[in-house]
Amino acid sequence: MGECLSVKFAGRIAVLFALVSILSLASAAQQTTPPSNPEPAAQSVPSPTKDQSNSSSKPGDAPGSVDATKQQPQRILGIMPNFRAVSAGATPPPPTPKQAFVIATKNSFDYSSFVFVGITSALAEWSDAHPSLGEGMTGYGRYYWRGFLDKTDGNYMVIFALPTVLHQDGRYYAMGTGNFFKRGVYASSRILITRDYHGHNTFNASEIFGRAIAQGISTTYYPSHDRTIGALAVKFGWAMGRDALTNTFREFWPDIATHVLHRQP
Repeated sequence: MGECLSVKFAGRIAVLFALVSILSLASAAQQTTPPSNPEPAAQSVPSPTKDQSNSSSKPGDAPGSVDATKQQPQRILGIMPNFRAVSAGATPPPPTPKQAFVIATKNSFDYSSFVFVGITSALAEWSDAHPSLGEGMTGYGRYYWRGFLDKTDGNYMVIFALPTVLHQDGRYYAMGTGNFFKRGVYASSRILITRDYHGHNTFNASEIFGRAIAQGISTTYYPSHDRTIGALAVKFGWAMGRDALTNTFREFWPDIATHVLHRQP
């Protein structure tokens, strides 16, 4: 029970940190230079803006294919990776195994991943989530490499390995329209429902079994008393909840950027 509460507490702190980061960076985000007005005379095709470049680099998300205010950028506020998101209205082909592998690699080894793992490892040590790992810098190091392995093997299972075998598209397809409740339910339910290679909705076996396999792998490097069914279930639930919250934030980010920050997503 104590460990469960610690994990829940760490989750709440991580969410609060993300919200504070967004607010603190809002003013910096507003300093983005808007694109200059086009010349009235005929001219060569203009180069895309930074925002367009970030959005168009994902397969099927070319500039002009969707409403600019609903574009899903490669990074949110230049920090949070958003490589798995597909803009509302875009219909890209299913990812090839190579593309899925690249996305999993980016999600795992992006600079922000090291920062995220650093924060969650510090919170886990502070809350004494795994007492046998110790304290201080030595204990922090033990939390860190285990946390990094948790994140990395989960990414490769959920984004690359199982989707390739099961022919599922593990990307998040934004809805972009509808009321807040409808979009929120849609976003959070994508951990249970995904698209197959034919564009049909199907049970998200890649997410469910991928996270479960990752928890099984973690039993090889966590202390024995952290390998109980209860402890693994708590970690599995936290991973699923984190993915649901991430999808929900992705869904509403274009609205936040447009209507709150008054900038392109």
